[in-house]
Amino acid sequence: MIRALATLGAVLWAAQAHAVTCEKLTHEDKRYTVCEVDASEDLRLFLNDAEGDLLGHFSSVNDTLAPEGKRLVFAMNAGMYHDDRSPVGHYVENGQEKMRVIPNAGPGNFGLLPNGVFCIREGRADVFETLTFVDQAPQCRFATQSGPMLVIDGELHPRFLPDSTSRYIRNGVGTSADGTRTVFAISDDYVTFHEFGRLFRDVLETPNALFLDGNISRMYERASNRSDIGFSLGPIVGVVEDAP
Repeated sequence: MIRALATLGAVLWAAQAHAVTCEKLTHEDKRYTVCEVDASEDLRLFLNDAEGDLLGHFSSVNDTLAPEGKRLVFAMNAGMYHDDRSPVGHYVENGQEKMRVIPNAGPGNFGLLPNGVFCIREGRADVFETLTFVDQAPQCRFATQSGPMLVIDGELHPRFLPDSTSRYIRNGVGTSADGTRTVFAISDDYVTFHEFGRLFRDVLETPNALFLDGNISRMYERASNRSDIGFSLGPIVGVVEDAP
């Protein structure tokens, strides 16, 4: 279960699925949906189908899982992408690298260094600051690079401003130090980077957390029948279970 709920104020609802726990909560008068995944669950990244065509939507991911007898429990957009929906940064799917690591600064939020990599391995998942990721070179079954980092070793990104006026719907992911907890969050109100980072640092208690995207942020959660719609996405992260 998600930690530190006593500090949050009202919990609006909670939904328990077999593989993921999602809760709506309010922190500092901003509303969020937070989903926690245990490291033992089947957590994957999705971009293209077997023919190489873009998936782009949660429904398309479910369609491609159906022949396996699988389905999504939870999903969220998982990193920034170009106009053709190809990943801006490092991307690994089923152990195959589709895009190399981008270690240097660049335009937009992705280039607001330090940025980071979300890495899924057997029995654990971790958010790494990009240069740490390059140095340690973990063998990820799935990986996606995005930016900026929200929390770095327990500290907020140094470029975040407490009085910022830049507010968007934002989504991100944080992980515990031992890699056993993966916590995804999407804001249900417009929030700043500083506010979103404080959620991961102070409430979700993840020492490292990564911004996945803003404005286009969307989520799928089977237990609550939530399936946000919009334009095609690039990378998608999801928890998979056996279909009944």
